[in-house]
Amino acid sequence: MAEAGIDPSVPASGAGCVECDASGSWWVHLRRCAECGHVGCCDSSPNKHATKHFEATAHPFIQSYEPGEDWFYNFASGEMYSDGPELAAPTSHPTDQSVPGPAARVPANWQSLLG
Repeated sequence: MAEAGIDPSVPASGAGCVECDASGSWWVHLRRCAECGHVGCCDSSPNKHATKHFEATAHPFIQSYEPGEDWFYNFASGEMYSDGPELAAPTSHPTDQSVPGPAARVPANWQSLLG
């Protein structure tokens, strides 16, 4: 995998989606920008903040921010990669953090809200 657009030295922006945390919303899964560390929610989440981050910044690579997952995705090419450089810690949200999350903000009918 090409490493242009990836900065392994940049830490993740936090334990959850930056925009969802700011707005009081919730997410299904988390993705981390491999260039700047921005943590956003996946496209299964109501707000799709990881994709919106790519659209705003053109940072092409994300990595899963789920415990035990280390795959990358390139928004520009639509390709997935099972290998790549190790990014700065932390490499996932805390293992005790609920999925979807955060637990206190996930509506009881969350599955019916996904499109």
